[in-house]
Amino acid sequence: MLRLDSSIVSVLVILLSFPFFIASLPIQDKFLKCLSLYSESSFPFSTILYTPNNSLFTNVLLSTAQNLRFALPSVPKPEFIFTPLQESHVQTAVVCSKQLGVQIRVRSGGHDFEGLSYTSVIDTPFIVVDLGKLRSISVDIKRKSAWAQAGATVGELHYRISEKSKNLGFPAGACPSVGLGGHLSGGGYGPLFRKYGLSADNVIDARIVDVQGRLLDRKAMGEDLFWAIRGGGGASFGIITAWKVKLVPVPSTVTVFRVFRFLEQGATKLLYRWQQVANKFDVDLYLVVGIRPAITSDTGKKTVRTIYSGLFLGDTSRLLEVMQKSFPELGLARKDCFEMDWIGSVLYEAFFPTNSTPEVLLQRKNLFPAYTKSKSDFAQSPISETALKGLWKIFFQEDKLATLLIPYGGMMDKISKSEIPFPHRKGNLFMLEYATNWNDPSESATQIDWARKVYEYMRPYVSKNPREAYLNHRDIDLGMNEKANTSIEEARVWGAKYFKGNFNRLVKVKTRVDPENFFSW
Repeated sequence: MLRLDSSIVSVLVILLSFPFFIASLPIQDKFLKCLSLYSESSFPFSTILYTPNNSLFTNVLLSTAQNLRFALPSVPKPEFIFTPLQESHVQTAVVCSKQLGVQIRVRSGGHDFEGLSYTSVIDTPFIVVDLGKLRSISVDIKRKSAWAQAGATVGELHYRISEKSKNLGFPAGACPSVGLGGHLSGGGYGPLFRKYGLSADNVIDARIVDVQGRLLDRKAMGEDLFWAIRGGGGASFGIITAWKVKLVPVPSTVTVFRVFRFLEQGATKLLYRWQQVANKFDVDLYLVVGIRPAITSDTGKKTVRTIYSGLFLGDTSRLLEVMQKSFPELGLARKDCFEMDWIGSVLYEAFFPTNSTPEVLLQRKNLFPAYTKSKSDFAQSPISETALKGLWKIFFQEDKLATLLIPYGGMMDKISKSEIPFPHRKGNLFMLEYATNWNDPSESATQIDWARKVYEYMRPYVSKNPREAYLNHRDIDLGMNEKANTSIEEARVWGAKYFKGNFNRLVKVKTRVDPENFFSW
């Protein structure tokens, strides 16, 4: 059990009583001593702390380092990794880190696009608090809700819900190894978001360890902080240990499909048409478009391949009726469609092999580890065919590029831009993600430059003043904290892109709950 009343004072008194002894210890030993002093139990904290001298350190560090760019030896490493087994361990970690003057990086699933959950280029020393062992999930079918610890993954939550019900789900992302801690605190979109909103829109309670080491639920933290952590980047305000989420109805039968169209098949005109109608689709239809360079099979010439990947909350017959009415140009046929239950569609969207069982969602493994660079945009008007043809020219030059277009509309148009910090709502037709993936680290500089070229080319065709960006597609090209006390106006440069008008309210919440900016990124 954790002492919350006078414990912080007690730690300070004891530490100050042994200044020379404490100062002479390595930082991990100082931390362990602080933990033992602060905890009423005699838990062997050394068994959940990994230093670079520990043979398991590298394995633990890289276990969920999803972007291989940040797994290289040249990337700064933490002083140690702390893997709490219970929420009280997180509380002690915050108090002791603050007392010892070390910065915290919090990792849930390791999918931060810039590796900021387990690396740092500005704060030394720093430690990683890895929440991967805080992963319990409790599903309450009667109340249509679930409590999920922050170290659990999207896949684990989908699986645990499906164990209890085939007709309830949660509107989370398609990548099963993403951690819930970061996914929900940045917004979280996925196949259900046009019908039910973002993951963060469906959070009804949370637990967070604040800068004082207190464990607070929604009532204790207050509505301002609860607002801020749902889309405003939870790690800026504390360490989120658990979310309570609202479950949503899903039908017994859903239908999925993937249809390929190449330039030679009129892909440019088809994509232009998709932009005009996608945000008006039936809310039961989620139809994204993936774009990649390709080689024609008959001539061997470079081309561009568009992939129309859809999930429909209903059977094939109704889907075909919807498509005939709203997007007949795609030519979707019954042979393209596959019916399955909701959990089956989760596996399909994640590109698991067709014979996979739902248990693969428990693996916590990224199926496609690679070196990556991603950037995001929001389009508020269709991109012309002429502009698309200019984009194809860039794709002809680099075969590792990819772009994903995610349709808006539906519930995303109905929720206020200030309901949570995520502001990208009505007025957006679709979101874009630009990415490049490679396997040879020597290509990193070149590939990152290609991603930047695509982003710069798209400037005239996307949102402006500010050019909006999605927090969960974090992009330090937009700006970052280069020092411990970045000014508000400096932070506004990128903060306005992620949060628009909600940035000011986030600053006020941050100033109140963490005035010394201990939780800095």
